[in-house]
Amino acid sequence: MKDLPTLIDEFLEYLEIEKNCSKLTIRDYRHYLKSFNNWFSENLPGKNISDLDLATVRRYRVYLSNRIDAKNMTLKRITQNYYVIALRSMLRFLIKNDIKTLEPSKIDLPKAESRSLKFLERDQVDRLVMATDTSKVEGKRDRAILELLFSTGLRVSELVSLNRDKINLDRREFGVIGKGGKARLVFVSERAVRSLDEYLKTREDVLTLFL
Repeated sequence: MKDLPTLIDEFLEYLEIEKNCSKLTIRDYRHYLKSFNNWFSENLPGKNISDLDLATVRRYRVYLSNRIDAKNMTLKRITQNYYVIALRSMLRFLIKNDIKTLEPSKIDLPKAESRSLKFLERDQVDRLVMATDTSKVEGKRDRAILELLFSTGLRVSELVSLNRDKINLDRREFGVIGKGGKARLVFVSERAVRSLDEYLKTREDVLTLFL
């Protein structure tokens, strides 16, 4: 049987080629699985992935719960879950490719700490947007950025990659390629269109809007 580092590399290649995952996602999975490989090789020398069982996974989870991060703090429960999710995903890939190992569905994820979302009120959004100094080009740019973010829900990575020829101000819509290479249509508010139009008048020399 192939060793664990080789299997991890094959899984990461699968994520990149077959699943079209982003470089950031692949980087995170590599980090989580490298941690598992280091722990596995140190605690079960001479063993391979076919020897993995629930007792071993429990030992690994105890290790994660006591692990100290770079800030000298133990890992949060949700962060611990990321490590286990990465492991389960790889095990699913291995079984799909007829490699004997632990069935990933047997590994349960504990409930993470509940996190409440906080939203800005409309007047808070207005104060934030209006705080920009539109007498300067930088201020017009900042207002256009804020209006677009609040209007469309774009990710920052999607915003900075916007090209001016992709935005139809008359129709107040444009398409973006989001996470996982998925395309979607977003709609722009009238106020965001006005702010963007004011900014574009000062930047007729650029193709990418916010670089």
